[in-house]
Amino acid sequence: MTHAIRIHAHGGAEQLRWDAIDVGEPGPGEVRLRQTACGLNYIDVYQRDGLYPAGDLPAVLGMEAAGTVEAVGEGVERFAVGDRVAYPMCQGGYAEARLIAADKLVALPETISDRQAAAVMLKGLTAQYLLFRSYPVQPGDSILVYAAAGGVGSLLCQWAKHLGATVIGCVGSAEKAELARANGCDHTILYRDQDIPARVREITGGAGVAAAYDSVGKATFMASLDSLRPFGVMVSYGNASGPVEPFSPAILAPKGSLYVTRPTLATHIATRALLDDGAAKLFGAISDGLLHIQINQTYALADTAQAHRDLEGRRTTGSTVLLADGS
Repeated sequence: MTHAIRIHAHGGAEQLRWDAIDVGEPGPGEVRLRQTACGLNYIDVYQRDGLYPAGDLPAVLGMEAAGTVEAVGEGVERFAVGDRVAYPMCQGGYAEARLIAADKLVALPETISDRQAAAVMLKGLTAQYLLFRSYPVQPGDSILVYAAAGGVGSLLCQWAKHLGATVIGCVGSAEKAELARANGCDHTILYRDQDIPARVREITGGAGVAAAYDSVGKATFMASLDSLRPFGVMVSYGNASGPVEPFSPAILAPKGSLYVTRPTLATHIATRALLDDGAAKLFGAISDGLLHIQINQTYALADTAQAHRDLEGRRTTGSTVLLADGS
C-alpha cells in the first residue's frame, strides 16, 4: 500500500492526513517515481493554509523530492528504470510514490545523495536565481539576507560569500546568529531587538546594501527598502509574516530610485534549458565544496504535521527532510 500526506481542507497543520493512495501506471511522457526523501518548504505552508492555490482537494502537498525511477511511460527516453532523480516545484512531493512528467526531473550525480537533493533542489535553485538573476551579486557588494539561518538563507550566505559579497544576515535569536556566521555572514542583526535599517547603515558606513533578499514579507518590507543604497534592489521572495500590503511605487523615488522585484522559482525553471542550467550550477557548487547542505531535522513522512508545526514555530534551522523510505 502506498501512502501520501494530503489535505482535504485548508487550515492548520492538523489538516495534513496520512492517506492511502493509488498511484497507477505512468502515461506518455511520465515516470513512476519511488520517493525516498521529500523536502519541506514554506510554500507548503502557504498551500496548506490557502494563501497559495493547491488545486482540487484532496490535494497532495510538497514541492520537491528525490528517489528512483521504477517505471517509464511511452516516449520517455531521458530516464530509465533505476535512475536516481530529483525535482523542484512540482506539487505532489509528500508521497511514497507518484507519477510525474519526465521533463520535470533532473538526474542526480553520484556526488549528491537523495537526502541532499531533497533538501536542496527548491532552496538551492532559489538561491541560484536570487544571486545570479534577481540581483547579480558582484564582488564588494553588501547584501541583506533574511532568515539567514534557514534553508534558503544558509545557502544564500554561503554562496554570496564565495562571490565576494559582504553578507549581513537577519535572524531571530543569538543561536541562529551563530549559525548564520558559520554560514558566511560577516554581520548579523537580531531583528526582534535591533532597528534593521539603522544597523545596516551603521555596518555599511551609511551607504546601504545593494540588495535585500526578503523572505519575511509584510513585517519587514519597509525596513528592507530603507536598508538599500541608491538604485538598490528589493527582492521580495516570501511571505513568512504575511503578504506585503499594497504600496505606491512613488515611494521608491525619494528612497533612492529603488527597484522592487517579486520573483518565483517557477519562472526560473520554466524551460528545460533553464532547469538544466540551474541544476548544473547548483550541483557543481555542492560538489566543489562551495555549498554545505545542512539537514538539521528529519521526520518520517507520516509525521509531516509536526514538521509543519516546527517550521512555523521557527524551531527549525537549515533544511528539513521528510523520509519516505522508512529509514
